[in-house]
Amino acid sequence: MVEEKLTQLKDRLARVRDLEYAAYVLQWDMETMMPPGGADARADQLATLEALAHQYFVDEEIGRLLDDLRPYEAQLDPASDEASIIRVTRREYQKKVRVPVALVEEITRTASLAHHAWVKAREEDHFAHFQPLLQRTVDLAIQWAECFDGQGNPYNPLLDRFEPGMTYDQIDAIFSGLKPELVRLVAAIVEHQDAVDDRILHLPWETEAQLAFGREVVAQMGYDFERGRLDLSAHPFTIHFGRGDVRITTRVDESISSCLMSIIHEGGHALYEQNTSPTLYRTLLDQGASYSAHESQSRFYENILGRSRPFWRHFYPRLQAALPALRDVDIETFYRALNRSRPSLIRVEADEVTYGLHIILRFELENDLINGRVQVADLPHEWNARMEQYLGLTPPNDRLGVLQDIHWAHGYIGYFPDYLLGTIFSVQLWERLKQDNPQAEAQVERGEFGPINAWMREQVQQHGMKFTLPELAQRITGGPLKWEPYMSYLRAKYGEIYGLS
Repeated sequence: MVEEKLTQLKDRLARVRDLEYAAYVLQWDMETMMPPGGADARADQLATLEALAHQYFVDEEIGRLLDDLRPYEAQLDPASDEASIIRVTRREYQKKVRVPVALVEEITRTASLAHHAWVKAREEDHFAHFQPLLQRTVDLAIQWAECFDGQGNPYNPLLDRFEPGMTYDQIDAIFSGLKPELVRLVAAIVEHQDAVDDRILHLPWETEAQLAFGREVVAQMGYDFERGRLDLSAHPFTIHFGRGDVRITTRVDESISSCLMSIIHEGGHALYEQNTSPTLYRTLLDQGASYSAHESQSRFYENILGRSRPFWRHFYPRLQAALPALRDVDIETFYRALNRSRPSLIRVEADEVTYGLHIILRFELENDLINGRVQVADLPHEWNARMEQYLGLTPPNDRLGVLQDIHWAHGYIGYFPDYLLGTIFSVQLWERLKQDNPQAEAQVERGEFGPINAWMREQVQQHGMKFTLPELAQRITGGPLKWEPYMSYLRAKYGEIYGLS
């Protein structure tokens, strides 16, 4: 009887997951292939699929099955597939059942339309094109938050969409400890700017050559092109339709590192999805634990490995062969250029030291926006003022300021802090990995990513959505998520590069 009820639950979850995957396919097409004229129809299609998926998921029968399975769950190992499917499904069911289907449909439709408004506004450098739909997006986010009475800060339910179990106060405690330390390190590096020259990163390099080299690197890292592909988009992203189809995108600009590092970053996301356990397929759990857990993987491969000396001792000769203009540039010059730290306007191109301040700015703005302390019409001014305060820069236009990220267009209010939480966790993972595998750096230098990937698969990736970020931190590192190891990593690495005391 119990097995029959668990099978019924899995069958219902499979139907929900299939609808979500179908919506993902339409979303991927919208951001890579669809002509602009398809925007309105695509908004309707996505809204219908997301509404159906939500409606099926919050069906009363799923609630009854979860109640019936509670005694069985108590007898299981909490880390088992069965217990985790019941536990995580119940957690998400109890949240989503409070949200009306009509609200889900309207949020999805608005996000699709806002995406195209953002693209146009960014191209034309005109925030006013995006403002009405952004206002609608914020209004809908507030309506979502209002479905969860008793949550305190109305920003909390929005954070919980992307980071289950973490609140504004918990995240702010981490960021408040880190922020002054980052500010001090940024200031110290600014005083030694002449120590690093990154002009070699701006050598001309044709698009196809950049993409070809990026494919070579990410394939050796472990990304399986039999189960994935690389395309161009306005904003790099990773999307999956099951572990057998995980796609990444990038964009190409004048810096020879921008396209490559975004490919490595998205490749880290993709490795997560390609390595979830097949036993979780078509359940709610066949995806990353949370958005910050996902970012721990992408930032690990992009920064901890991809900006390290061992990584480039292996790949730099190949890069020199692919870009002959680098043949007379020694590896140390390239390494230092790749890791140059200086305040900059664009988050996705920010170095490891200044990146956290970009995220903290967005985290604070979102909290003020949802709590009514900042209005949508005032966002360009507030953005510029805080950029000046935190990084000493004022964007010359909206395209390089408030319009640079796609997240708000997609309704992802509450997502941004996960970038920094994941970055912090990536260092804790690296420290633990090196304890378990002292040869890890030497393996990277030889281009042997298998042992590192196997460790990540065992510790993080195979579990999919079984555990929250705090639970993963406790299981893997034996303690909570902490900002101090991350700050120590930055001080050591950039202190050496810039000759800081």
